[in-house]
Amino acid sequence: QVQLVESGGGLVQPGGSLRLSCTSSDFTLDNYATGWFRQAPGKGREGIGCISSGEGITAYTDSVKGRFTVSRDKFKNTMYLQMERLKPEDTAVYYCATFPLGCPGEWAGADWGQGTQVTVSS
Repeated sequence: QVQLVESGGGLVQPGGSLRLSCTSSDFTLDNYATGWFRQAPGKGREGIGCISSGEGITAYTDSVKGRFTVSRDKFKNTMYLQMERLKPEDTAVYYCATFPLGCPGEWAGADWGQGTQVTVSS
Protein backbone atom coordinates (compact mmCIF):
# COMPACT_ATOMS: atom_id res chain seq x y z
CA GLN A 1 0.00 0.00 0.00
CA VAL A 2 1.50 3.28 -1.15
CA GLN A 3 1.20 6.09 1.37
CA LEU A 4 1.09 9.64 0.11
CA VAL A 5 0.99 12.68 2.39
CA GLU A 6 -0.19 16.13 1.32
CA SER A 7 0.63 19.41 3.02
CA GLY A 8 0.44 23.13 2.40
CA GLY A 9 -3.28 23.82 2.43
CA GLY A 10 -4.81 26.83 4.13
CA LEU A 11 -6.84 29.99 3.76
CA VAL A 12 -5.94 32.39 0.95
CA GLN A 13 -7.59 35.46 -0.51
CA PRO A 14 -8.98 35.48 -4.05
CA GLY A 15 -6.18 36.19 -6.50
CA GLY A 16 -3.59 34.77 -4.14
CA SER A 17 -1.20 31.85 -4.48
CA LEU A 18 -0.54 28.65 -2.61
CA ARG A 19 1.74 25.66 -3.06
CA LEU A 20 0.79 22.14 -2.04
CA SER A 21 3.28 19.35 -1.50
CA CYS A 22 2.93 15.58 -1.72
CA THR A 23 5.56 13.15 -0.53
CA SER A 24 5.97 9.51 0.39
CA SER A 25 8.36 7.70 2.69
CA ASP A 26 8.01 4.36 0.91
CA PHE A 27 7.34 5.19 -2.72
CA THR A 28 9.60 6.83 -5.32
CA LEU A 29 7.34 9.37 -6.99
CA ASP A 30 9.57 9.80 -10.04
CA ASN A 31 8.96 6.18 -11.07
CA TYR A 32 5.20 6.61 -11.50
CA ALA A 33 2.66 8.99 -12.91
CA THR A 34 1.20 11.03 -10.06
CA GLY A 35 -1.08 13.99 -9.74
CA TRP A 36 -3.75 15.95 -7.99
CA PHE A 37 -7.48 15.72 -7.46
CA ARG A 38 -9.84 17.94 -5.56
CA GLN A 39 -13.29 17.63 -4.06
CA ALA A 40 -15.43 20.66 -3.38
CA PRO A 41 -18.33 20.53 -0.90
CA GLY A 42 -21.24 18.63 -2.38
CA LYS A 43 -19.33 17.66 -5.53
CA GLY A 44 -17.48 14.64 -6.81
CA ARG A 45 -13.73 14.24 -6.89
CA GLU A 46 -12.14 15.98 -9.90
CA GLY A 47 -8.75 15.26 -11.41
CA ILE A 48 -7.00 18.57 -12.10
CA GLY A 49 -3.35 17.98 -12.92
CA CYS A 50 -0.79 15.23 -13.27
CA ILE A 51 2.80 14.52 -14.21
CA SER A 52 4.14 11.47 -16.03
CA SER A 53 6.92 9.28 -14.75
CA GLY A 54 10.44 9.94 -15.99
CA GLU A 55 10.15 12.86 -18.44
CA GLY A 56 7.62 14.65 -16.28
CA ILE A 57 5.12 15.59 -18.97
CA THR A 58 2.15 17.35 -17.41
CA ALA A 59 -1.55 17.56 -18.19
CA TYR A 60 -4.31 19.73 -16.77
CA THR A 61 -8.05 20.06 -16.87
CA ASP A 62 -9.50 23.21 -18.38
CA SER A 63 -10.65 24.56 -15.02
CA VAL A 64 -7.05 25.07 -13.83
CA LYS A 65 -5.02 25.26 -17.04
CA GLY A 66 -2.79 28.33 -17.06
CA ARG A 67 -3.18 28.89 -13.30
CA PHE A 68 -1.93 25.66 -11.71
CA THR A 69 1.39 23.91 -12.26
CA VAL A 70 2.37 20.37 -11.28
CA SER A 71 6.06 19.71 -10.75
CA ARG A 72 8.28 17.16 -9.07
CA ASP A 73 11.61 17.25 -7.26
CA LYS A 74 13.05 13.77 -7.47
CA PHE A 75 15.82 14.53 -4.96
CA LYS A 76 13.25 15.49 -2.34
CA ASN A 77 10.82 12.80 -3.57
CA THR A 78 8.13 15.46 -3.55
CA MET A 79 5.45 16.53 -5.99
CA TYR A 80 4.07 20.05 -5.94
CA LEU A 81 0.94 21.84 -7.04
CA GLN A 82 1.61 25.55 -7.49
CA MET A 83 -1.70 27.41 -7.58
CA GLU A 84 -1.90 30.98 -8.85
CA ARG A 85 -4.77 33.48 -9.25
CA LEU A 86 -6.94 31.43 -6.94
CA LYS A 87 -10.71 31.78 -7.10
CA PRO A 88 -13.41 31.02 -4.51
CA GLU A 89 -14.49 28.09 -6.69
CA ASP A 90 -11.06 26.52 -6.12
CA THR A 91 -12.10 25.88 -2.53
CA ALA A 92 -11.87 22.13 -1.97
CA VAL A 93 -10.00 19.32 -0.30
CA TYR A 94 -6.97 18.56 -2.46
CA TYR A 95 -5.60 15.04 -2.75
CA CYS A 96 -2.50 13.64 -4.36
CA ALA A 97 -2.65 10.21 -5.93
CA THR A 98 -0.93 7.82 -8.24
CA PHE A 99 -2.18 7.49 -11.81
CA PRO A 100 -2.02 3.77 -12.63
CA LEU A 101 -3.11 4.36 -16.25
CA GLY A 102 -0.59 7.14 -16.79
CA CYS A 103 -1.02 10.90 -17.00
CA PRO A 104 -3.81 11.75 -17.57
CA GLY A 105 -4.94 8.16 -18.12
CA GLU A 106 -8.65 9.03 -18.08
CA TRP A 107 -8.01 10.80 -14.76
CA ALA A 108 -8.11 7.54 -12.85
CA GLY A 109 -6.37 7.83 -9.50
CA ALA A 110 -5.31 5.46 -6.75
CA ASP A 111 -3.37 5.41 -3.46
CA TRP A 112 -5.02 8.59 -2.22
CA GLY A 113 -3.45 10.76 0.42
CA GLN A 114 -5.53 12.06 3.32
CA GLY A 115 -6.17 15.41 1.65
CA THR A 116 -5.45 19.01 2.56
CA GLN A 117 -8.06 21.78 2.74
CA VAL A 118 -7.73 24.85 0.54
CA THR A 119 -10.14 27.70 1.19
CA VAL A 120 -10.22 30.75 -1.05
CA SER A 121 -12.12 33.54 0.62
CA SER A 122 -11.83 37.20 1.54
